[in-house]
Amino acid sequence: MALFSSLTPVFIAVICILIGVILKKTNGEKEKHENKSKPLSHPWVDEDLKDGTDHHLEEEEVDEEWQGLDENVAHVPFIAERYSEAEMIKRSWMFYELLNKRRSVRFLSDEPVPREVIDNVIRTAGTSPSGAHTEPWTFVVVQDPYLKHKIREIVEEEEEINYKKRMGDRWVNDLKRLRTNWIKEYLDTAPYLILIFKQVYGQLPNGKKKTHYYNEISVSIACGILLAALQNAGLYTVTSTPLNCGPQLRVLLQRPANEKLLLLLPVGYPKKDATVPALTRKPLEDIMVVM
Repeated sequence: MALFSSLTPVFIAVICILIGVILKKTNGEKEKHENKSKPLSHPWVDEDLKDGTDHHLEEEEVDEEWQGLDENVAHVPFIAERYSEAEMIKRSWMFYELLNKRRSVRFLSDEPVPREVIDNVIRTAGTSPSGAHTEPWTFVVVQDPYLKHKIREIVEEEEEINYKKRMGDRWVNDLKRLRTNWIKEYLDTAPYLILIFKQVYGQLPNGKKKTHYYNEISVSIACGILLAALQNAGLYTVTSTPLNCGPQLRVLLQRPANEKLLLLLPVGYPKKDATVPALTRKPLEDIMVVM
């Protein structure tokens, strides 16, 4: 009995430790489950704008053989134009000065723009590099007033929800200094709307899907070239990501299921009384690292 009495505190201590471990494990599992079920606190992401470049097609969807691309592409001599160092410096500086005048303009005139110019800037965007030369882009040019207004209705309806519910206080406050809101008058007034769709996969003649490698990056590069081409032509735009509007706009414009809306550009001349925020750009030393 004396031995049992002396060991009792030890047993009690061991039991307490075991209970503590069990409770800790139970609470941990509970917290893990709660965290899993809680909605994430970071700003929402538009499904169409999610980067899908790393998501390859399911194995059964991909042809075992080469996916319809020409195996033996002929290679031809490449003839490059070469400039003197002085000419290179001059041309690079002039191009910088041209693009440094580029601004996001939300006050666009309804003054007509030659259609040939729009054709040419999209031709230029189509020179962009792409993964395995799949060219995974579609540029939809809208000039019909009815369609432009329907696009505006869809965008403004979703944007009001974005600003009031989805985006969160921090995002909305960051936009206040730029004086932006969900009213998009330029979608009606701009003579052209260019909607850029990324093709997340291609379609083979036999109906099977074809992988479009790095479609997100490829189309983004094409958009950058398009912005430069517009600036070169003397036209202005504002880069608009029509968040949560992709599916509705895809249906409205009768685009296939493999296309997801990436960017919407209203294109035209600025109104005579147009204004832009007095912003500055980072100096070279803040954006370039030489090693």
